[in-house]
Amino acid sequence: MAVPWRWTLVALLLAVVFATYPYSDRALFTWRAFVPEPLMARLHNLSRFVQLLTLTRSLQDPARIPTYTETTGHSKPLLTTPVWWFAPFFSGGGYSSEAVAFVSALHNLPEVSRGQLWISQHGDAIDWDAVQGLDADTRAVLRSLAQNHQPWQPGKRIVVCHSEPGAWALPKPLYETSLCPPPSTPDQQTYTIARTMFETDRLSAEHVRRCNAMDEVWVPTAFHKQVFASSGVAESKLVVVPEPVETAFFDPGKHTPLSLPLGRRVFGWERDTRQPAPFVFLSVFKWERRKGWDVLLQAYLQAFTASDNVELLLLTKPFHGKRNFAQQMLRWAANLTTSDLDQAQTGIYTDQSALPRVYVISEHISSQDLPRLYRSADAFVLPSRGEGWGRPHVEAMSMGLPVIATNWSGPTAFLDREVGYPLKIGGLERITEPGAFYGHQWASPSVQHLTHLLRHVRQNADEARNKGVAARQRMVARYAPAIVARQVVKELVRVQKQMQ
Repeated sequence: MAVPWRWTLVALLLAVVFATYPYSDRALFTWRAFVPEPLMARLHNLSRFVQLLTLTRSLQDPARIPTYTETTGHSKPLLTTPVWWFAPFFSGGGYSSEAVAFVSALHNLPEVSRGQLWISQHGDAIDWDAVQGLDADTRAVLRSLAQNHQPWQPGKRIVVCHSEPGAWALPKPLYETSLCPPPSTPDQQTYTIARTMFETDRLSAEHVRRCNAMDEVWVPTAFHKQVFASSGVAESKLVVVPEPVETAFFDPGKHTPLSLPLGRRVFGWERDTRQPAPFVFLSVFKWERRKGWDVLLQAYLQAFTASDNVELLLLTKPFHGKRNFAQQMLRWAANLTTSDLDQAQTGIYTDQSALPRVYVISEHISSQDLPRLYRSADAFVLPSRGEGWGRPHVEAMSMGLPVIATNWSGPTAFLDREVGYPLKIGGLERITEPGAFYGHQWASPSVQHLTHLLRHVRQNADEARNKGVAARQRMVARYAPAIVARQVVKELVRVQKQMQ
């Protein structure tokens, strides 16, 4: 059905409004109920175009992107089929950083045909602070890739939907976001790849249906392959592709430590400057029960007293909640009963003079200072109940830190006793909190074993440092962006051959 020019003009005006409105995807989603579908498609495309113009201005960088020949000296790349990668590139967070690392590495490989890698924002709203926080080189790469895409180009194309399954247009997203897979024309052949993960022991029936509607599904670990398959996703569709870590950026040799202490002191007395520097444990996480902050505090306060000269530094941010982290920790401590504690430690939470120091940082730490924060610590610890991958874990390992982490879900792919300290679990526990995970199960990290590991790492600092060195070597050898990108290219070339 032809769209009258007047409607086209209206669509253009609305596209400008929606593209500059912070929740443009939500607006587009709402308007689908009132606007004819042909016009809606044009409105959606025009809105994306205007958003691209806005992003181009915010990503502008004087440095010119080198040509393919200048960069590689090659003229016959292996991957020549267009790859259109949809992800929350400009939103910040786990999926965002993973997607940026993937496409930045692919962009630099000689195996990938220049101009045939396209990106589009998908799965979340644009966070302009996250955009401005990107380094100049990354901004330049993303700007180039965002300008590449030619959605109506006929022929073959590979589409990657890099988000949680609810965002996929199968047949429509469960919330307001761009359409991935995108609409196709009769002269286009599209192969759809999902990149996703989950933190519990199962998928919902709707997520299984959406995964099975894709041509294949890329998951980060063998753990996820087993969970997805046992939930009902066809095993033939599942491909394990790990997540890259920016080993060149998270390099301990390139950064100096931040000056400690940082943040608000919640437990313990002020540091005595006459004492030697304390042994610092660091944890980085969103403030939610899944991350096991309660397990960490209980084990840490059982493991040490004020005389042990240790500190626990928590870098956190809210997850659909308030920023009053210190008050929540104090309230949690006050509600513990003696049955929760070792007998020798009973009652210590009411005596600040007996407690080891705990600091919480709720202020924003810039991406440039994050490696310096890792550099300030002696060990990293995160007893989470479930992880999709474990981005802070691999960042810490890349920075040469020994890592204590739950031996379940995502981290099992890269953490073992050769390079860190896997934390035992006491089985799985049912999730009773309302939300997407309700009724699922996740790990129950052992407080007793974590208490032992914290003491062991503190008392065996040389051993811990050696494991940190081995951890960095593993990150560089297995998970550096170029290493993972070549695995991605291998899978994409396989798909390209299947499409011939």
